[in-house]
Amino acid sequence: MFASRTFLSLACFVASALGATYQQTDSHQGSGFLKAFTHQAIADPTHGRVNYVDQATALAQNLTFSSGDHFIIRADHTTVLSASGPGRNSVRLQSNKQYTTHVAVWNIRHMPQGCATWPAVWEVGANWPNQGEVDIVEGVNDQTPNQSTLHTNSGCSMPASRSQTGTSAGNNCDVAATNNAGCGVKAPTSNSYGPAFNSAGGGWYAMERTSSFIKVWFWSRNDASVPSDVKNGATSVNTDNWGTPYAYFPSQSCDFNSHFGPHNIIINLTLCGDWAGAVFNADGCPGDCATYVNQNPSAFTNAYFDIQWLKIYG
Repeated sequence: MFASRTFLSLACFVASALGATYQQTDSHQGSGFLKAFTHQAIADPTHGRVNYVDQATALAQNLTFSSGDHFIIRADHTTVLSASGPGRNSVRLQSNKQYTTHVAVWNIRHMPQGCATWPAVWEVGANWPNQGEVDIVEGVNDQTPNQSTLHTNSGCSMPASRSQTGTSAGNNCDVAATNNAGCGVKAPTSNSYGPAFNSAGGGWYAMERTSSFIKVWFWSRNDASVPSDVKNGATSVNTDNWGTPYAYFPSQSCDFNSHFGPHNIIINLTLCGDWAGAVFNADGCPGDCATYVNQNPSAFTNAYFDIQWLKIYG
């Protein structure tokens, strides 16, 4: 009996240890993003002052391009717009594959900055909000820090106290009850977003999704604590070695299996819109957001992502 118990305990320990180990399933870098993602030339669901273009247009206008391990997506920064015409040309990419349980590690050198900008790296189900949304990188108007957020239908909330280094901005994930604010967590460091992120040379974002929790980590470029498997984009990762996440979303008051379905990965840059436009002046930006976008193309010179790679593990 003792031997059986010992074996069982050892088996459980091994299973637990292996439970946080994932093998690389996808690796995207440079021009590889163009094969793995589709440009979505759609009306902006968040009502931004942008015109999302297709791949041919994005490539022709250098709104999407690659060079070695640099993959760039950006907004137009040369055209003065007519107030009665379409918004500023920009890019929204959607992954061709969908994911459930997985880890996504992003190595990002630069993110869009400037007044009116609203960049995001996120994952979302087909039937929004019923299959959920996970925002990994998101912010507006250069306001730090980064915020990671869940958006769901009714019946999903987070505990007020949980093991994370970030600060909760709200614990009800239901979009209907929160005017689409969801349950967000603010990162603990200012270099997690915007100009401070860019000045530091960017960094790594990682998100782990399981049926019982979602976690998000961030390490700045020169952070001595970045795990080697994250830094090197290893063929396998062990999330148990990554320390306390800044955002921890447990399933104790949210059945993840019913609130989160298969997700596509989205990378996009909108301008103004429901969030950036609503707080444009409060964030210290001048005048009217749409007018600012229309009349100041040079303000968007630094409104671009430079992504070194994305590694996905399952």
